[in-house]
Amino acid sequence: MASFKSYTAAQIVKRLTERHSPVLELLAFHKARHKTDREHQVWQEGAHPEQIEGEAMMLQKLDYIHNNPVARGYVDDPVHWRYSSARNYAGQAGLIEVVTQW
Repeated sequence: MASFKSYTAAQIVKRLTERHSPVLELLAFHKARHKTDREHQVWQEGAHPEQIEGEAMMLQKLDYIHNNPVARGYVDDPVHWRYSSARNYAGQAGLIEVVTQW
């Protein structure tokens, strides 16, 4: 997980730098102060992976993820969030293909 976060953070910062994106300022501002080895922080600290142990757990995780934009007040219905796989699970077209039968 550490290698993934390190690599993807470097690529994200590189692309944002190329585009002169103001997002870089936010990534610098919200960087943990004890992180002195970098200018920006893309990922939240820590990783606590859990193995999905069955269908009930998978459905609970999907429900949680799909309802995050609703909980934040961005949309009233998960399928209204453009970037959500909730659209795919509702039989609508999403931005990317998602396997919904597992």
